Amino acid sequence: MIAENIAALRKRAKLTQEELAEQINVSRQAVVKWEKGEAVPDVYNCAALADVFDVTVDELISKHDDEFGFGVPPKGKYFFGVVKVGERGQIVIPKKARDVFKIGAGDSLIVVGDEERGIAIVPQKSVFNFLNLTNIFGKDNKK
Repeated sequence: MIAENIAALRKRAKLTQEELAEQINVSRQAVVKWEKGEAVPDVYNCAALADVFDVTVDELISKHDDEFGFGVPPKGKYFFGVVKVGERGQIVIPKKARDVFKIGAGDSLIVVGDEERGIAIVPQKSVFNFLNLTNIFGKDNKK
């Protein structure tokens, strides 16, 4: 998987093999061998590649295209899959999403939308933390 990921991420970053090699201080031939699967980068080069591509080392070495054809996402970006809307409008948030965003039973979520961009679901506590950090409520109005 790492060979395909390096090639795909390099192309997504619009880098030539030579440019990538220069950025992480290896030969172009090393990059060619990694992309062909003839060699595997050591742990230091994996860390350097992950930094260049803005992904985690774990995703660099193990992530593969899922059933939807998505490759390795940028660090901090996720695709959790598809959920179906029930008859009454309910959805089930995937476990991995609940774990990443620390959403538990009884937590309140804010649903916002933009007709051109879609719907977003944000934990209420995250919105209040953000508003408090930006001091929108003022010093006397902390929630």
